[in-house]
Amino acid sequence: MQDTVTEFRQLDLSENLLSALDSIGFVSPTPIQAASIPLLLTGADALGKAQTGTGKTAAFSLPVLNKIDLNQHKPQAIVMAPTRELAIQVAAEVKLLGKNIAGLKVLEIYGGASIVDQMRALRSGAHVVVGTPGRVKDLINRERLQLDEVKTFVLDEADEMLKMGFVDDVTWIMEQAPETAQRVLFSATMPPIVKEIVDRFLRNPARIDVAGSNRTVEKVEQQFWVVKGVEKDEAMARLLETEETDASIVFVRTRQDTERLADWLQARGFKAAALHGDIPQSLRERTVDHIKRGVIDILVATDVVARGLDVPRITHVFNYDIPFDVESYIHRIGRTGRAGRAGKAILLVRTNQIRMLRTIERVTSTRMDELELPARDKVAACRLAALATDLAEQKQSESIEAFVGLIEKLQEQIDVDAATLAAMLLQRQQGKRPLFYNGPDPMVAAIERENKRRESRRDERPRDGSRPERGERRSYNAEDWDIYQLQVGRDQGVQVKDIVGAIANELGLDKNSIGSIKLATGHTYVQLPKKMPKEVLGQLKQLRIRQKATEAQLVEGSVNMDPPRRRTGGDRDRNSNGGNGGRRFDNNGPRGGNNRGDRAPRGDRAPRGEGEQRRFNRDRGSDSRSSFRGERRHADA
Repeated sequence: MQDTVTEFRQLDLSENLLSALDSIGFVSPTPIQAASIPLLLTGADALGKAQTGTGKTAAFSLPVLNKIDLNQHKPQAIVMAPTRELAIQVAAEVKLLGKNIAGLKVLEIYGGASIVDQMRALRSGAHVVVGTPGRVKDLINRERLQLDEVKTFVLDEADEMLKMGFVDDVTWIMEQAPETAQRVLFSATMPPIVKEIVDRFLRNPARIDVAGSNRTVEKVEQQFWVVKGVEKDEAMARLLETEETDASIVFVRTRQDTERLADWLQARGFKAAALHGDIPQSLRERTVDHIKRGVIDILVATDVVARGLDVPRITHVFNYDIPFDVESYIHRIGRTGRAGRAGKAILLVRTNQIRMLRTIERVTSTRMDELELPARDKVAACRLAALATDLAEQKQSESIEAFVGLIEKLQEQIDVDAATLAAMLLQRQQGKRPLFYNGPDPMVAAIERENKRRESRRDERPRDGSRPERGERRSYNAEDWDIYQLQVGRDQGVQVKDIVGAIANELGLDKNSIGSIKLATGHTYVQLPKKMPKEVLGQLKQLRIRQKATEAQLVEGSVNMDPPRRRTGGDRDRNSNGGNGGRRFDNNGPRGGNNRGDRAPRGDRAPRGEGEQRRFNRDRGSDSRSSFRGERRHADA
C-alpha cells in the first residue's frame, strides 16, 4: 500500500475530508499515512512505529473523522497524549482536518485548565476527545466522560507517555474501554513497558514500521559547535544573529535556565520568551500564539513543554544543552523540518560530551558538521546589514519628510555637521549590540590556544609509539558532600539519567553540584553539596522521579559510594571468607576460585572457630552485581 498510494484521493476517505486536505495543500500522504489509513479504516487494531514529524497525527485522525456519526453526542474517539501542549496541538490538527464536517465537536482536556469548563463541554457533547491520561482518568471517575460509545482509542507517543509515569493511568483507562473499540498505538521506540501494553490490550495488531527512514532527521541540517573560547550565552547570541532564521527554539535543561537565558537575550534586543512547566497554562498558550504571529522570534524552552509544538515559522532549533538521550534529541529537532519543510539544528557541546554527540550520530545515521563560531567582526557586519535593510524599508515612508527639518535644527542647537549627527544617532541606535568591536576577539585566542595544545600533545607523545599513562579517575572529597537516600531505585524503573535530570531540573543544580550516584534495586544514594539553601532542601524533599515520591533523607554516617572493584589474585586470600562464603562475584556473576586447581582440598581448609560467623560486607549488600551496573559518576552520565 505504501508503494501504490501517491495521493489522498486514492484512499477511501469522505469528500469532506478530501476537500479539507486540498484546501490546506495536502495532496500526497507521507509513508506513515499511506500505510496506516487503509488499515485503520478497516477497524483493525494497529501498532505504528514512527518518529515525530512524520505526519502520524493525520494518519490516525483521518480514519477517526471518516467514521464519525454526528447524530451521537457522546465521545466516539479518545486520543491520549503525554503533555498538554501535544494534546492542544493534536486537537488543533483534528479540527483543521475536520473543518468541512458541519457540527463536528473536538474537545481537548488536560490539567492546568478549568475542569468545570471541561465537564460543561462534555455535557454539551463531543465527538472526539484529546487529552492527557491524568485528566481523562479524572473525568471518567467523575462519570463525566462516558466511554460506552467510544469506537477508537489512540495512544500517541506511547513511549514518552509511559516514560513520564502514566503507566497506571493508561492501563486503567484501557481497561475501561469497550471490548469492541479499536485500539491504536503510535510510538517512536518500543521499550518493554510499551510491549506489555501492546500484548495486553491490542488484539492481533497490524504492525506499521516506518521508523527506518526518519524523514524529520533527513530534512534537518545538523551542525555542532564545541564550547570553547567564549561563554555559551555569547555563542548563542552570535549564532542567532548570523544564522538566517525566521523563528527559533533554544532548548535548555532546567526551567531556571529558560528564564535566565530569555532575560539575557531580551536585554540584548532579541525578541525572546521563556516556556517551561511552571508557567500558567494561559500564559503558555499566549506565548505560543505570539511566536506564531511574529510578536516574538525566540522560544527558550525545556523539552516537555515544547513537545508537540508545530509552528511553521520555526526554521532553527538550538540545543543550548545537550539532551540526556537520543530520543529527546530527535523530538527537539522535530520542531523544525516538519511535514516536508526544511530546517536546521545546531548543538552546543562541551568536550566531555563528545561521546554523547557520537551516539546521536550513530543512532540517527547522520554525520554532523562541526560549526565554526562566527568572529565578532562578522557579527558586527551582520548587524550593520540588518540595520541597512530596515533603513531601506523606512526611506519609503511618507512620514520621513517630517523629520528632515529636525536635522537642521539639531545641527544648529548642538553645533555639529550632518555626518557627526548621523554617527551620534547610530551610536545610540546600537544599544548593547555594537556595530563594531574594539580589542581582541576571545574566540580567536581560543582557537590559537587549541592549536598550541594539539601541537604540545603531539610533541609529548612517546617516540616509541607507546601510550602515555592514563590519568586517575575523577574523585570526590567526602567532606564537601552530604549523602541523601532516595526511596526509588531500579525496581521502579529508575535510571541514573532520571536521577540527574530530576535533580538538575527541579533543584537547579549544575553537573558540578551532583556527586556520585549509587543506584540499587529499591533505593538510591546521591552525593549533594553540604549547606544547601533551605529552599533547595525543601524542593529536594518534594522531589518526584517518574511520578514517584523520592522521600529524600539525609544519611547519617558513612556510605561507600565507590563501585565494587574487580578482584585480582592478590585479593583472594583477604576476601575468601566474605559474605558470599568464599565465592567471588565479578561482572559475569558468581564464580569459585580462579580455577579448580587453585582451590585447597576441603579437608585441608582451616575450620571456623566456635561461634565464628561469616563476615558480611555491608557496603556491597546482597545485590552487589546489580549495584555495580547502576553506579556511575555524574560526569559519565
